[in-house]
Amino acid sequence: MPLQSTLSGKKSSSVQAESTQWDGKTFEQLRRECLQKGVLFEDPDFPAVDSSLFFSQSVPVQIEWKRPKEICENPKFIVGGADRTDICQGQLGDCWLLAAIASLTLKKDAMARVVPPDQDFDHNYAGIFHFQFWQHNKWLDVVVDDRLPAVRNRLIMLHSASNDEFWSALLEKAYAKLHGSYESLKGGSTMEAMEDFTGGVGEVYETKNAPNDLFSIMKKALDRGSMMGCSIDITSSAESEAKTSTGLVKGHAYSITGLEEVRFRGQTVKLIRVRNPWGQVEWNGAWSDNSREWDYVDKAEKNRILQNSLDDGEFWMEFEDFKRNYDKVEICNMTPDALDDDTKRQWAVNVFEGNWIRGSTAGGCRNYIDTFWTNPQFRLQLEDADDDDDVCSVVIALMQKNRRKLRKEGLDLETIGFAVYEAPDDESQVEKDFFRYHPSKARSRTYINMREVSERFTLPPGKYLLVPTTFQPHQEADFLIRIFSEKKADAVEMGSNVDADLPDPPMPSPPEEETDEERGLRRLFDQLAGDDKAISARELQQMLNGVLSRRKEIQFEGLSLSTCHSIINLMDVDNTGMIEFQEFKVFWEKMKKWIMLFLSFDTDRSGKMSSYELRSALKAAGMQLNNQLLQLIGLRFADDEYNIDFDDYLTCIVRLENMFRVFQAMDKFKRGQVKMNIMQFLMLSMNV
Repeated sequence: MPLQSTLSGKKSSSVQAESTQWDGKTFEQLRRECLQKGVLFEDPDFPAVDSSLFFSQSVPVQIEWKRPKEICENPKFIVGGADRTDICQGQLGDCWLLAAIASLTLKKDAMARVVPPDQDFDHNYAGIFHFQFWQHNKWLDVVVDDRLPAVRNRLIMLHSASNDEFWSALLEKAYAKLHGSYESLKGGSTMEAMEDFTGGVGEVYETKNAPNDLFSIMKKALDRGSMMGCSIDITSSAESEAKTSTGLVKGHAYSITGLEEVRFRGQTVKLIRVRNPWGQVEWNGAWSDNSREWDYVDKAEKNRILQNSLDDGEFWMEFEDFKRNYDKVEICNMTPDALDDDTKRQWAVNVFEGNWIRGSTAGGCRNYIDTFWTNPQFRLQLEDADDDDDVCSVVIALMQKNRRKLRKEGLDLETIGFAVYEAPDDESQVEKDFFRYHPSKARSRTYINMREVSERFTLPPGKYLLVPTTFQPHQEADFLIRIFSEKKADAVEMGSNVDADLPDPPMPSPPEEETDEERGLRRLFDQLAGDDKAISARELQQMLNGVLSRRKEIQFEGLSLSTCHSIINLMDVDNTGMIEFQEFKVFWEKMKKWIMLFLSFDTDRSGKMSSYELRSALKAAGMQLNNQLLQLIGLRFADDEYNIDFDDYLTCIVRLENMFRVFQAMDKFKRGQVKMNIMQFLMLSMNV
């Protein structure tokens, strides 16, 4: 069942970060222990070995792990303030991360959160440093030792332009540790790191299809402290990091650091400042560092904007040139409303954690109508319209979790998206026919294999149904969904209740009123029962297999002894381990209903029903389960083709009814809670 939380307007700096060390020790505890022992910290969770660098290849050169004091005489954590010029890319393809770090340096509050200032190489030095990142609705505190990969005494990964400054190299190491290795950081979106540095929400604009007011949107975002990046698309891997004649680099992540309007020859020109995280290679067109355009700008204005520009990777260009040359702009809003209005407001936020499990909740997109409805569903109630409109502004962001860390297991990003429907009044999980006949009211623009898909919508007040999915069915992943609304909105997971409406079984008919079917069953029962007038699990197996084998509509290989034990446990009211014929007659009435249910889902008479349909079958039998239980049942009973045969179906439904009935008998006050001692628990577990 997804975890849900509602976020208030608390500053992230006031939220305590969780330690990620295996032993739960904090940075302060670890540093204090090292200082007391007089040793330098060596991180057991991320050791100085090749596997911390690469998981899919051998290390190409002879690497030495060196501490800053082995690289230079007087290392500093930060020299003269953390600045975007402190960041130079190493031999790793993580320019997306560097671009985000460059933007982070412009946001001092966020920078102080990610890079805590209480660390240096002086009096409290113990070879340990720590950084904080937002991950899936939590702030995590990641400690690292300061052994950094070097070749011939030079750092080979991210480093500062100054040989004696190490905050950026250690930040990259902590981020690599969070994701399992340095190699896990290859390739990515600037937005991903921006969100991990802020807990903010990202939006992406294609410059060729951008709204007319993109400049003012970006200016407002920058003025509000949002972080921004941009990039040029590539058409093949051969173009990756290829330099154009104008000095721009394709397939490379840049950060956006400024927007200005200047007077030029009697006209107002919109300018944008962009930074290459390499710390070099700049735009050489109009408005570049030494271009003639600056000669026609007021001298004071020129000095204010250029600020003694050098070949530092940062440059200005005209906004129209920017849109022509760059393809994508990524904006990470510190508060999601930063792009809408000059009046600062706090958005209401609902957060859910959930997962797609094959065989139960991995239903795929709307193209797969038979399973789409089994995806997790969330009801969203928008009651109050925005202050300045009659609609409700909503940002929905769907994020798949831990995919970088899972790369070494051969798993990469799934293709994800979501759809929003007008919700029916029914409070339970909406079933297949609803989606067959009702189109979506809003949806993600595309299904894409990115960590997060986010969209901004304006919807009339009302009740909505949100369905997050992978594109293909049967694809497993954990997800986080964040719903931002300008006014407070209620959001809840659908189908999260666990309940059973099990009618009391009818009294068995007296012998003189038995039907022909019952009289035939009695004769067979008496043959097996003998003098004690009762049958065991093995005799029940023989009887049921004999009776059911005559039912040609049921294709199955026979009931297992385990299934028959479960039936005995359900029907054996006097705890003898056997059932009498009157008990069997009550069971047989149940059995006939369960057979009809199974056949209604086994449409091709294969002897199997789809595990995705189990929710409907159990609901028809009076049992309401949530996603977590359905996932467990699917893993226990479904085969590799996500099907459940008749024997497993019967075992499942008998055990569930048994558990529900025992629980309901113990829950005398109908509170949905019972107390039991170890003996009661073991007896219950054994009998199920």
